[in-house]
Amino acid sequence: MAAAGNDKFNSEINVTPMVDIMLVLLIIFMVITPLLQSGVSVALPKDMKNPEEDKAIIKESSLVVAITKDNEYYVSKDKVEIGDIKDRVTRAMENKKPEERIVYIKSDVEANYGSVVEVINSIRQAGIDQIGLVADKKKGAGGAAAPAATTPAG
Repeated sequence: MAAAGNDKFNSEINVTPMVDIMLVLLIIFMVITPLLQSGVSVALPKDMKNPEEDKAIIKESSLVVAITKDNEYYVSKDKVEIGDIKDRVTRAMENKKPEERIVYIKSDVEANYGSVVEVINSIRQAGIDQIGLVADKKKGAGGAAAPAATTPAG
């Protein structure tokens, strides 16, 4: 005969291992997400009132030109000289559709205004008319600042 009391099946789901795995995954994503932001770190202007968000700026295929407070220039993550920006933009935009030919400029708050104008002129000489200026949203009630781009200039 079978022993009484030991033959019962446990029909309840044990969720403890699943919760442990989900917490580990949450921690991993919280640690890795800030590292995934591409480009050069610059202090963006925060005084703009509700700039339009452009989701294309965070795409891997989007072209971002960054200007640091030390007037160093970066195309994507590569440091370049001001004279090389036109060629880099031209090469990056060769095979893109007309609606994808947008260059975003991330300029540090303390960057020289003349440097920003030089970059815009170089981009326009490369044949690009759509230029997005990146800024942080002004912190409001219940929201944190997030990068956003103004409507591309044309």
